[in-house]
Order: sequence, then structure tokens, then C-alpha cells
Amino acid sequence: MAPVLVVLHAGDLPDGLDSVAEVADIRYATAETLDDAVDGADALLLWDFFSPAVRSAWPRCGSLKWIHIAAAGVDSLMFDELVDSDVIVTNSRGVFDRPIAEFVLAQILAFAKDSERSRALQQSKVWQHRETERIDGSHAMIVGTGAIGRAIASLLTAVGMSVSGLGRTAREGDRDFGTVHASADLVSEVARADYLVLVAPLTDRTRGMVDDSVLAAMKPGSRIVNVGRGELLDTDALLAHLDSGHIAGAALDVFETEPLSADHPLWTAENVIVTPHMSGDASGWKQRLAEVFADNARRYSRGEPLLNVVDKKLGFVV
Repeated sequence: MAPVLVVLHAGDLPDGLDSVAEVADIRYATAETLDDAVDGADALLLWDFFSPAVRSAWPRCGSLKWIHIAAAGVDSLMFDELVDSDVIVTNSRGVFDRPIAEFVLAQILAFAKDSERSRALQQSKVWQHRETERIDGSHAMIVGTGAIGRAIASLLTAVGMSVSGLGRTAREGDRDFGTVHASADLVSEVARADYLVLVAPLTDRTRGMVDDSVLAAMKPGSRIVNVGRGELLDTDALLAHLDSGHIAGAALDVFETEPLSADHPLWTAENVIVTPHMSGDASGWKQRLAEVFADNARRYSRGEPLLNVVDKKLGFVV
């Protein structure tokens, strides 16, 4: 008998699951209908990857063996009952690596080349010659040493920046970062960075890790790029350090509450670039997400090991 697969969506159905339909019985569900759809199901695709519906439907998930999330981060999915269960969780690791790396480089260049100011002067028809900064020789500290962090490190190194990483444990001789500092040492190490790039997964250990003490320890005139999760960063503390001029700029693609409210002070803060959680969404990203899942679904149907298995205790793929 073919396994039963439920696809949780919010109206935007994945395209490219034809090969999955050949090996599984597919049911489609929204958050409102998931309770009934997941009853007796073997696997669940979270195409609506920020939905909290799985937790509420958990009492009906007794036959579930595998959940795949169409995202790299799994923090929106994890709850105690799932973590303690035997259900395998896989993610979409690999889809967003290069697009996010390019996005980070673009934001760094936007700051260094004063792009926002150039645009404002152009709109005002003001011819004002200025000098800009070079990025070669500047240092980026990348918080998060997974696949996305490594792609960022590789690209920044290619344009002449030096990089270091921040992860669970300190080590030397890393193939992408050279030096990896322990996350516990962030306050003492962050002064090395001209750019602090946040791409760590959101866990109990990383929530709020860039707080007032970290921001105060940063090099005067340094900048922050957050493409991880909004909760990694203390927004109120950031605004205070931006206002004082100690932090020269912040490019923020993620926020504690999304969408960002219209009255939020980040919209009008000086030297802040706000983007709507789009750093990994390069053209064709949904098709690539579907392909990653389809590959794993075929593996599942054949009883083969799944790719991108998440360590549920840690909250990411090891």
C-alpha cells in the first residue's frame, strides 16, 4: 500500500509533485482541515512552513513518521511533543545557500558604496561627489556555521573580505571560516568585526544572543546584517546604538513579528535597510523546494535514508 502524504498549504500549492503522486497517496490540507487530513497519514509536507497548525493537530498525528518543512529553519515547527517523538523531521537545506550569500554581499556593498544616499540624491537631482568604502580587507563575523553561513563565507572571501565564524564550539583551520569562535565568546570576539552577519538557527541558545552587551562591544562604525531570525537580535538595543551612531547601519531581512508593523521605528531609523524576509527567495525557489521534497519522498517510498535530517534537540541539520 502506498504511503499517505499530506501537503499543508495556504492556497499556494507546490508545483512539481507529479513524481511523488506515483509513489504516494497525496492529500491536500489547509490549517483548518489538517486535523482530518493527517489522521492515518504517514508523512507531512509543510509547504505552509510558518503555520502553527501541526501542534494543534498533533493528537491526530499518531501514524505520522516523517515531516518535511519547505524551509531551512525549523523553529516555527518545533514543540516538545514532536521533539520527544520518533517522527523524523527533514528540512530544505541547500535551496537558499547561494541566494542568501548573494543577498548578504549586496547589503554589504550597499553600505560600503552608500547606495541609499546616492538614490536619495538622484531623486533630489543633487550632484554631490563623495568617497565610498572598499570592502576588501574588511572583516565579517558570521554567526551560524551551517550550509548558509558557509556559502556566505565563501562568497565574501572571494571578494577579498576576511571572515570568521561563530558556532557551538571554537576551532581553527575550518575550511570555510578559518577560525570559528564559540558562541559563548561573542562579546569578547565581536570587536574584530566590521560586519556582523546573523544566519544562525533560532534555538533556546541563540534567542536574543545579540543583546545590548554584544552591540556595545562591537567596533564603532560597524554594521549588522540579519538574514537568520528576528529573535536573534535585541531590536530596542539596536535602535539605541544606531541612534547614538555607535552602530553605523543595519540591514534587516527578518523581524520578531512579521510583517513589520507600519508604525515600527525601524522603518524610519537612520541607516537601516528593511526587506520583507526575502533574502533566499531568488527566482525559481519554490520549484527547487518541491524538487528537494520530491527526492526525499521517493527515498521514503523505497525505504532509503532521508536527506537533511534535523537533530530535533539541536534544531538544525548536523
